[in-house]
Amino acid sequence: MASLFILRPLRVSLPRSGSQQLRQPAAKVAGVRRSFSSYLVTPQELAEALKKAPPSPISSEPRVIPLCASWFLPNDPEGRTGIDVFREKRIPKARFFDLDRVIDKHSEYPHMLPTPKGFAAAMSELGIRHEDTVVVYDSKELGIFSAPRVGWTLKTFGHPRVHILNNFRLWVEQGLPTESGNVWTVECGTYPIPEMDEAKVAHFEDVREVALDYNKEGAEGVQILDARSYGRWSGKDPEPRSGLASGHMPGSINIPFDAVLDPQTKAFLPVDKLKQVFKEKGVDPAKPIISSCGTGVTACVLETALNEAQYGSPETRKVYDGSWTEWAQRVKPSDSLIRTVEQHSE
Repeated sequence: MASLFILRPLRVSLPRSGSQQLRQPAAKVAGVRRSFSSYLVTPQELAEALKKAPPSPISSEPRVIPLCASWFLPNDPEGRTGIDVFREKRIPKARFFDLDRVIDKHSEYPHMLPTPKGFAAAMSELGIRHEDTVVVYDSKELGIFSAPRVGWTLKTFGHPRVHILNNFRLWVEQGLPTESGNVWTVECGTYPIPEMDEAKVAHFEDVREVALDYNKEGAEGVQILDARSYGRWSGKDPEPRSGLASGHMPGSINIPFDAVLDPQTKAFLPVDKLKQVFKEKGVDPAKPIISSCGTGVTACVLETALNEAQYGSPETRKVYDGSWTEWAQRVKPSDSLIRTVEQHSE
């Protein structure tokens, strides 16, 4: 019978990220750093790295940790869940990051970033160390979907070595090792409480200001990219969350997240094709960019594609954490900040 991780209870005092114990000799981490040439990792690269630095609980050396971030929309027609597909097939010794659990539990909106302390507690329960190289991956069913959100979360909280597998579907098709069923016991660790990199995060007030300034003379020209489907963006299709209006923010550019993925493999497109997608959509790399979606998940697919294509400055790219779910519940009708295609044609 399949089961979740059996986490050994461990009471720890979580250190701050600037503490002495975080300093690692360069020689220890250099080998792992050289394992991957970019943020996106191929199945073969990960397979080779796992041979050299396996996720052993007894090793004091920096390890490579496969981290499954599988997640499905609440209206998934097959009723699938991330933990179900994790139990069914996963990379050996992988851990499972629950995108519905590692959140800001005091927020009324789904998938908002956890507090630094909450993030550290989750990483500690997963047995992930600050010096580990973490490779986040998605389900074989979706290819690329929620892993970029978890990768972005780790980066936002300053984890120094995080990558995205491109992707698990190809890993399976290439016959690389998998396991299923019962999950091995994870030895809890002590992950330091980090500081959040606020420069990576757009909040409601930031996006509202951009929307209100749209088409005004002298405005900064911040671009909002919306990763939802055209139907939801246009206002023609309903949102997957009951009672939520569909539509879009004034001036937003609709780039459904699957536009940056290969239609067969659901892996990220090559760099030249990624650049072509953004160029054809009229995205100006010289101007700031905010990526948005339904709850901040697939917005990170666009952010990852922008990062891979080196399109736009990393210093002026952000992800709207609350995304459309927060937006549609917080804007006032008098602001006229929910637009539809019908309104454009009037």
